[in-house]
Amino acid sequence: MPRIALFPGDGVGPEVIAEAVKVLSAVEHRYGHSFVYDRLAIGGDALDRFGVPIRDEDIEATRGADAALLGAVGGPRWDSVESSLRPERGLLQIRKALALFANLRPVGVLPSLVAASPLKPDIVAGVDLLIVRELTGGIYFGEPSRRWTDEAGRAAVDTLPYREHEIERVVRLAFDFARERRRRVASVDKSNVLQSSRLWREITDEGSVNYPDVELEHVLVDAMAMHLIKSPRRFDVVVTENMFGDILTDEASVLPGSIGLLPSASLSDQPGAVSGTRFGLYEPIHGSAPDIAGQGKANPAGTILSAALMLRRSLGLNAAASAIESAVADSVNAGVRTPDIVEPGMSAVTTAQFGDEVANRIESA
Repeated sequence: MPRIALFPGDGVGPEVIAEAVKVLSAVEHRYGHSFVYDRLAIGGDALDRFGVPIRDEDIEATRGADAALLGAVGGPRWDSVESSLRPERGLLQIRKALALFANLRPVGVLPSLVAASPLKPDIVAGVDLLIVRELTGGIYFGEPSRRWTDEAGRAAVDTLPYREHEIERVVRLAFDFARERRRRVASVDKSNVLQSSRLWREITDEGSVNYPDVELEHVLVDAMAMHLIKSPRRFDVVVTENMFGDILTDEASVLPGSIGLLPSASLSDQPGAVSGTRFGLYEPIHGSAPDIAGQGKANPAGTILSAALMLRRSLGLNAAASAIESAVADSVNAGVRTPDIVEPGMSAVTTAQFGDEVANRIESA
């Protein structure tokens, strides 16, 4: 039976993870599956309990699982911790240790939530794009990365390195996903300035030769920031490097109306539980939201949909994944909404009530 590593994490993380597990329990009942969970520690939770943002033994336990599901990490209570021990370091460590090289962030806008977006309905209606972000290279991992003070004052440096194989594998993955969708790839770089981006563009062009059925366009990152707001419907699959992807995916999260709605997957080259799948770590794109932790206000949809991605991409349980996605959409369409997406005249439900609704819809389908 599939083994899932659970990292509840910090802030609202344990609350939204609880709802994802509740929905997975409904999947077990409905489809006859059985899941085994290993509850592990990461972020501030691990720092408080063990003095490090993630333990080596928890990373090793995750290696033995078929997939991992994470809530959120970080919060202001750990702001004064030295940089090497900050909660976010745990996430960077596990990504690097497990070679989670590609982050997938699907961005779709439900018809019933078009009015919830801060953008005009004619801009966001029908948006359905997938951003593929390189996750283990680039400026977040480059050396040297340091700061110092000399006779001229304070200074700092960060380094943005990329190797050919790092670019090639994430670009290939983006083209593969495009073949499952509308066969268009937009590669985002800053090749008019950066040598790393010139290499990125060169390798992307070389890889595109193997996908003659997929249309490729190159977009500079500053232009992409504008296009995501002005014309997001034109994009299908977007692939980019680590820092650009970090920024653009948070910008894209505005489109559906709430960051709490969006899932993500971080995939490795390690084969998954069945043929055609990969090991992955799955998490909502939102943060730990400590200001609402423990109040039942967090939207668990992003975490629940991350569990659906996990079933599809790492466990090969496509029917169950589709059932979760449909149950989430049907719940929202029926007006079952947490405070972040509630409309005037509606009553907001709690985190647990939203999870109950999705689980009930799966079991009664």
